[in-house]
Amino acid sequence: MPTATIHFKELIQDSQDYGSDDEHMVSRVFFDLQVDDKKYPGVHANLKQTVGAAATDPIEVSAPAGYVGPFDHEKFKAEVEKYFRGLIGGSGSSFNVGPGARYVRMRNCRYRRLASVSFEVSKLHSPW
Repeated sequence: MPTATIHFKELIQDSQDYGSDDEHMVSRVFFDLQVDDKKYPGVHANLKQTVGAAATDPIEVSAPAGYVGPFDHEKFKAEVEKYFRGLIGGSGSSFNVGPGARYVRMRNCRYRRLASVSFEVSKLHSPW
């Protein structure tokens, strides 16, 4: 079974440059991607959520820009969300938001934390 490895580098939270507005916060996660032996350096994905959403509300995760090919988007989305929530939110190590907190907004914050995760791509498909 093919294996995908994401080498996370950093996150820029809630940036107008990436599409944030009064209704949605758009953040961008930067990483290198490897699918089996093929490497894709300098890839990113956008994370979109409603302004004022609870820290546990769903996050929309885009396809990895800079990569075209078969992929399991649900597994990718889950790993990107874990990275994001590990930096920001109720269990965030960089910025922690307590239970019930709403309408907290910090723009253009840069969080750098290296992390890697691998997962088997048992269901190869490309939703793009």
